[in-house]
Amino acid sequence: MIQNQYDVTVCGAGVAGVAAALAAARRGMKTLLIEKTTQPGGLATGGLVLVYLALCDGKGNQMISGISEELLKVSNQYGPLDPNPHWQAGNGRYITRFSPASFVLAMDELLENAGVEIWLDTVLVKAEKQNDRLTSITVSNKSGLVDIDSKLFIDATGDADILYLSGHTCNYSENSMVLWTVEYNENAPKGGNDLNAHLHTAIHADPLENVYTREPLSGKMVTDFILESRRRYRNLLKKEYAEQTATRKTHFPVTLQTVPPIRKGRCINGLFTMTAESLFQTVEDPIGVIGDWRTEKKQWQIPYRALLPADTTGVLAAGRCISAIGDAWEATRVIPVAALTGEVAGTAAALSLRHNCLPHELPYEILREELLNVNGFKLEFD
Repeated sequence: MIQNQYDVTVCGAGVAGVAAALAAARRGMKTLLIEKTTQPGGLATGGLVLVYLALCDGKGNQMISGISEELLKVSNQYGPLDPNPHWQAGNGRYITRFSPASFVLAMDELLENAGVEIWLDTVLVKAEKQNDRLTSITVSNKSGLVDIDSKLFIDATGDADILYLSGHTCNYSENSMVLWTVEYNENAPKGGNDLNAHLHTAIHADPLENVYTREPLSGKMVTDFILESRRRYRNLLKKEYAEQTATRKTHFPVTLQTVPPIRKGRCINGLFTMTAESLFQTVEDPIGVIGDWRTEKKQWQIPYRALLPADTTGVLAAGRCISAIGDAWEATRVIPVAALTGEVAGTAAALSLRHNCLPHELPYEILREELLNVNGFKLEFD
């Protein structure tokens, strides 16, 4: 395992990291993907957030394509569900639920076919810069401490861990306490195009009182967050048992989250920071147009500069830790957008190496042409 020279090293194998690794490896880069857990997918799989949110604007128009769409389609390759085939007729949205285990198996297969080298059960512990350029990271696994030199890095950790460890000043956000569980519940409806029809389980999204914490992200905050969310779920079950509205045989947990349910922990301070005021704002370097999972009335252009840290070169951000705050962070943190920014980060890294420059120096027109010609990305507002 102590093989420490790569073209592109991606930290974090959530959907953003998977998309970044696929984009880089498919362009011929020797690519390493590092993941602290034992499976890809992040919150989508280990976090049981098993809804692949919409790739459309809610009005029958597709907005996101590329690897994000590819991941949506394969999420149930070994599972029972499919996107609504009639979404373009105004009957729903381009969205699907998925079996988390199916999604893990499908991502394993995609990464293997692309030739990505994967290190699981491997934790990032250090990031080194020379002048302003990130040059190496140190990870820990069963081999001990391993130093990894790479021509370029992609921070897809969800909380900008590479940049934070290198001394970068990050932005923080409050977090809603959310616990997703897969459980057996005889009182849950069983029917329709839902996992309930197949697994006879109920998926609880936010079964808890909607409590927010404004404590900055830290080891203690994450631990307290996880334990409190499980305590609240425990109390919910105890209440049902005491009131005899359910028993241990009719309502019980099957699977709990193995990834902390942090929605917005830490993000980079980029060359461009998306805000609520960025809504419908035309930018000079768009890498995608996204909708908002909460409403049909909001759209953003994501600028390439939001993936570039303001004070560190040799690294791009991808996923929920790109430079966005407030309402814009709510729109960019979700699965389809994370995969979009991951693909762009992997693509930009590969193009930068081809053109012998850093991602901060990559001419936008080169990236734009690649996105339009290869992936059919939507870059402009209608």
